Amino acid sequence: MHQQIYTIRNGRPEEFDTLGQIMVEVYSQLEGFPKQSEQPEYYNLLANIGKWTKKPHTELLIAVSPEGKIAGGVVYFSDMRYYGSGGTATQEKNASGFRLLAVAPSFRKQGIGKLLSNECIRKAKALKQEQVIIHSTKAMQVAWKMYENLGFERSEDLDFMQEELPVFGFRLKLK
Repeated sequence: MHQQIYTIRNGRPEEFDTLGQIMVEVYSQLEGFPKQSEQPEYYNLLANIGKWTKKPHTELLIAVSPEGKIAGGVVYFSDMRYYGSGGTATQEKNASGFRLLAVAPSFRKQGIGKLLSNECIRKAKALKQEQVIIHSTKAMQVAWKMYENLGFERSEDLDFMQEELPVFGFRLKLK
């Protein structure tokens, strides 16, 4: 299979709506994940993914195909205070994190999720952070396996409930 070269960069305001649509599509198709009618606030957060860029220490990274198509994205936090999840993650020091990673269905199985994750890890290392924090759910088994393959380990101290949904914490130690 021919390997395409994807560019990872910060999303631009004119791209936010497209990425928001990808986010809603991806998360709504996860088997076992709450539907839009069950967690409308969460899906509103996904649809309006560009709003994250208004927070300090927060970047919206996107993967762009050679043809200029948005293949996926993720929100990266260089300071966990702005991570915005439940549980204790926002109190972690010397840590970066990322959330809301999604790859458009037509671009799956090309390593884009791994590219986006590795860019977040690279950014954390450049800041000399001690760890990277993420969360996943049972419905996200493909991502869960990828995170473990990247060296992330389960950290039960970071677990929390998002309404009725158990959310599981992971930690990648960098030092």
